[in-house]
Amino acid sequence: MRKITALLLLVLTLTLSCERDDICSGETPTTPRLIISFLDLTTINLENPKNVNFFRVETVDDLRVLDVYNGTAAADSVILPLKTTDSITQYRMYKDYAISNNGTPNDPSDDFITGNPDVITIEYATEDVYVSKACGYKSIFKNITITVEDDGDNWIEVIQSVNDNQTIENEDTPHFNIFH
Repeated sequence: MRKITALLLLVLTLTLSCERDDICSGETPTTPRLIISFLDLTTINLENPKNVNFFRVETVDDLRVLDVYNGTAAADSVILPLKTTDSITQYRMYKDYAISNNGTPNDPSDDFITGNPDVITIEYATEDVYVSKACGYKSIFKNITITVEDDGDNWIEVIQSVNDNQTIENEDTPHFNIFH
């Protein structure tokens, strides 16, 4: 009987000691990602998205592929995570991405990539903001600039910030537009 009483007392104590803010809700905003919309350069209309066909995104430093954008048939926007421990993040974004094989089945070393890759460099300053006891801190990004490396065959023509002195605090709307 003593064991049962002790167990019930322990469970009751644990239950009553938890506070509402001890659990981070899935709805609580965390570190936001960069949202870029793709638009048609010929119309310069912010209401006219233009898909990037066979779209692929990979990191430049370690060639990690963002699975959501790995040869995607068509994408009219992209959501990119930014490094919170650095002030620069680079991505290689392919248009018309494809992998071809030189005729050797099951030999990935014989594969070659076709398509038009453009490297974008995103520069920013980070600021850590306290969210709550359960969620801890989130990073927001300030003074963001995006440049594209000139490789002589860029499919990205113009990169335009939605606001002057762009800050990323949420994922509600696009932060940049890419015209192609």
